[in-house]
Amino acid sequence: MSPRPKPVVLAVIDGWGVAPTWGGNAIALAQTPFYNEVKKVFPNTTLAASGDAVGLPAKFHGNSEVGHLNIGTGQVVQQSLPAITTAISDNSFFSNPALVNAFQRINNTDNSVHIMGLASDGGIHSHIDHLFALLDMAKHCGVKDVCIHVITDGRDTSPFVSQQFCALIDQKIAEVGIGRICTVSGRYYAMDRDNRWDRIEKTYRAITEGVGLEARTPEAAIASAYRDGFSDEFIVPTVIRGEGNSFRPLSDGDSLIFFNFRGDRAREITQAFVRPNFKEFERKVTISSLYFVGFTFYQEGLPIQVAFHPRDVKYPLARILSDAGLKQLHVAESEKYAHVTYFFNGGREESYPREDRIVVPSPKVSSYDQTPAMSTTEITETVISHITNYDFILLNYACPDMIGHTGNLRAAIQAVEAVDKSMAEIFKTIQEHDGVFIITADHGNVEQMVNPKTGEPDTEHTGHPVPFIVANDTQVTALRSGGKLSDVAPTILQIMGIAAPDEMEGKSLITSPTPTSPVTTAPV
Repeated sequence: MSPRPKPVVLAVIDGWGVAPTWGGNAIALAQTPFYNEVKKVFPNTTLAASGDAVGLPAKFHGNSEVGHLNIGTGQVVQQSLPAITTAISDNSFFSNPALVNAFQRINNTDNSVHIMGLASDGGIHSHIDHLFALLDMAKHCGVKDVCIHVITDGRDTSPFVSQQFCALIDQKIAEVGIGRICTVSGRYYAMDRDNRWDRIEKTYRAITEGVGLEARTPEAAIASAYRDGFSDEFIVPTVIRGEGNSFRPLSDGDSLIFFNFRGDRAREITQAFVRPNFKEFERKVTISSLYFVGFTFYQEGLPIQVAFHPRDVKYPLARILSDAGLKQLHVAESEKYAHVTYFFNGGREESYPREDRIVVPSPKVSSYDQTPAMSTTEITETVISHITNYDFILLNYACPDMIGHTGNLRAAIQAVEAVDKSMAEIFKTIQEHDGVFIITADHGNVEQMVNPKTGEPDTEHTGHPVPFIVANDTQVTALRSGGKLSDVAPTILQIMGIAAPDEMEGKSLITSPTPTSPVTTAPV
């Protein structure tokens, strides 16, 4: 048996799917000599990265959180979307203690329940059906006043559809006889995850003070943004003060339910509402005795109630490598840092022993298509400089996904070419040290930059499969088809000669008859 290869480097390209060549496929349009060559020379296959293959409902596109969670745990982890939807279907949602208390505690008081979240059917960070269930629950609990703070999407949906979602909310309000939309904020502001606190501040002040743009109706606010050249994602926080929609600010003693179920873009705005020693911007108003419910666990140490707790993953890949005494490095730029740490490690915030982490700042620009490569060069330089120090290195290239969300095809091609060039540089260094380079992705996006039905820019994720390539391992001669993202971790363990624990449901993709290195036993 050959010795364990060192290092094993796993590159997760964010938003890089496999699709037919056509005029809207940025990967096919780009110059990608390295990617093309490794597919010819080394064993490769494709992996399912959407729907029930990753723990989502059928036909739902994958996303970065789900992708990294499945890759890092070696399991198909049921995601929050189907879990919450199932709870609504079986009525357990309506007896959830955290939610029930949010409504009942304000009965017989002058306080209000505020409901905040991404109002779309994208299913990546939230789902509008969950908002509707909360309004049903408010009626059932006898609540008289519900203030809705709409976050508009335009990223996991088409760019100009928020008026349709607001109309659906108005229909539900009329049905239950409770609620009004009090603010409208684009996700660019309300759901920042890159420490752009000036964006969060605008949404915070709109909700707590009523400071910001004003409109008589949500539809008018959105129409005004469209006239100014802004799509749904970029709608400036707007206070709704029209007749029948009188604004009420979030006040002391109120309840606030945040129905987003994905943590990375929920953390910053949540901190602004609940952290007593918050210093990222000056809060003109702080809310005392606020009962804040997050739909899921957003971040360690946040003083909030959690409605739906995540599945406990005991043995993600990072822990198995740590327990085997191996050193590992996780690298990403700030936009995707949570994905190579918290999500890849199965929902664990802290690092494991012998696990190091490096975050490279993402560019400080208003839209990433202004810098299509983002921090790809810096990520690459960081990995190369540490190549001999670790047994395993995980890196994420963010730009294909982030540029894909802008709908800018020309910039997407540049992003793809930047990643291809950087992977070639990393692979050259890996070859010099007899390491192994594994290339995959978390979901599709950049391979479909144009909606094939409408011809409009396509900013959403796709349901396409993703590549999986094992380069420079002479023991790996073939990979099976029919795999999914949860098969990545067991494959890495086989390459590194470590037995996978029983909890790891995925199966190695390697069809070579012999192991690549001496097998050690993982904890069970």
